[in-house]
Amino acid sequence: MSEVIAGLEIPETATVAEATRHIRETTRPLIYHHSRRVYLFGLIHARRLGVTPDPELLYVSAMFHDSGLLTPFSDIEQRFEVDGADHARRFLLDRGFSTTAAETVWTAIALHTTPGVPDRMGPEIATTYLGVLTDVLGLGLDGLDQDQLAEILAVHPRGDFKNEFLRAHVDGLKNRPETTGGTVNSDILQHFIPGFQRVTTVERILGSPWPN
Repeated sequence: MSEVIAGLEIPETATVAEATRHIRETTRPLIYHHSRRVYLFGLIHARRLGVTPDPELLYVSAMFHDSGLLTPFSDIEQRFEVDGADHARRFLLDRGFSTTAAETVWTAIALHTTPGVPDRMGPEIATTYLGVLTDVLGLGLDGLDQDQLAEILAVHPRGDFKNEFLRAHVDGLKNRPETTGGTVNSDILQHFIPGFQRVTTVERILGSPWPN
């Protein structure tokens, strides 16, 4: 029997069960609860927009989207979003999913911190991004059904989410700060790490080897 939270169904498949188990075992409770809320909020956005994302692909996208913060997929130093995307793509391909399905999930995760792009893309990509925005920045919070919201938070509580979430990003990125260039994550490092100064696009252009 499928798990239902606040009228929102968690797909009952072996892949979903494995993804849930993997994220619970390899990340902090903060990331696990956040990822599940992202999936549930993504479903709410899908209903609002009248789109029908594949629930299994949306679930894997949501569950793996922050996995690169804590469980690097490879020894390559790269953006945490890409690390998580690579991890999720391999997870799906190893379980017989099509390349198209795996690439959809890869894109949803890789772009989830890129404003203004993923919400114009396919339903799995858009609703992953919107689910993240709701849980992190409160996008559309005032329009949510309060009883439904209360049930979601009863199952997946936020606790001191704001501060713990920021700390998780600092912990996951402080040893690879150069990978945050051009992303929202450089804001976090500049705020919390003494002496860290992000390189702006203006500085990159003016400092390029091209003559004026």
